[in-house]
Amino acid sequence: MQPLSSSVNQPASFRETVQAFLPRFRFDSPFFIRLRHWEYWPFAVVYFPIFIYHLWLSIKARSLFFFSAANPSIETGGLLGESKIDILDRISDEFKPKTLFVTRQAHIDVVLRQVSELRLTYPLIAKPNVGERGWRVEKIEHWEDLVNYKQSSPADFLIQEYVDEPLELGIFYYRSPEPRSDGQAQGVISSIVQKEFLTIRGNGLNCIEELIMQNERAILQLPALKAKYGHRFHDIPAPGETITLVSIGNHSKGTKFLDANHLITPELTRVFDRISAPIVGFYYGRYDLRCRSVADLYAGRHIHILELNGAGAEPAHIYHPGFSIWKAYRVLFHHWRVLYDISRANHRRGVAYMSLREAIQFWRRMQRGKKA
Repeated sequence: MQPLSSSVNQPASFRETVQAFLPRFRFDSPFFIRLRHWEYWPFAVVYFPIFIYHLWLSIKARSLFFFSAANPSIETGGLLGESKIDILDRISDEFKPKTLFVTRQAHIDVVLRQVSELRLTYPLIAKPNVGERGWRVEKIEHWEDLVNYKQSSPADFLIQEYVDEPLELGIFYYRSPEPRSDGQAQGVISSIVQKEFLTIRGNGLNCIEELIMQNERAILQLPALKAKYGHRFHDIPAPGETITLVSIGNHSKGTKFLDANHLITPELTRVFDRISAPIVGFYYGRYDLRCRSVADLYAGRHIHILELNGAGAEPAHIYHPGFSIWKAYRVLFHHWRVLYDISRANHRRGVAYMSLREAIQFWRRMQRGKKA
């Protein structure tokens, strides 16, 4: 009898074990997509070095809440929980869409009447008056959607006209509180991000579900896309047909953020000096806007500011696909140093820092608002 092969009864090699193990994992799964792209990592993980730097700046400023002095006219300086309507009210009507503030207690019949009186037409945008990272920002297609949004809203919210301009940008702007010797405003545009909405493009062969599964950003939005488009998943778009899956320009909803710093020019800085000068108590933040073209942007025409974010704003071009996390840290550290310098300058001019007691009261009020 021939002896059995020596490979029989021996443990599988390391390579065979790995090959048998790997098929259990899909590298196009949400977990691995997030793992491979730092832009999707949890906020606390990405910002841990920034937290350490914040502590160092706090020691120098002798206040954990030095940032609250950056924008004296915005609660907490705009780091967290600021009222969107309070900030929008400070911006010239020339540069913002029609906006209606709705309290949580308002009756829906009153809201619908106000929408009509303001001559707002569908679609509309609804968003919480206090909120961040795309929380409950929705496109309202019909009055029935508005009724549903109102009934499910736990807090005050805004209704804005939907601005259907092709170019959506986030423009980070800051200026010194110290007046120049010539009395002229002179700010700095330090970041421009261009937002590219989540879309799929038909090829005449694949259905909507298959096209979504070929797009990593779309895969991360799969639960929301199933809820919205599940009834159309087996439709096959025509060759070249583009379907916009999400029309909200927020990174957490699948929008791609592109580095558009090449648009920064002295001409554009003068435009935002003109927009910012009348906003008393604003020195540091990011304008989120839509406009018709780059030419109109430089001319200061057809600019619609959707939001102005304060101390908590990010120079969002760092989320450009492939942007190095080490480059991102250099950008973030620079902006936090600017935030510190502006806050200190305002403090020297008599602006008080938020106290620990005020911070606790504010946090409790914010939590009550979310649970209401």
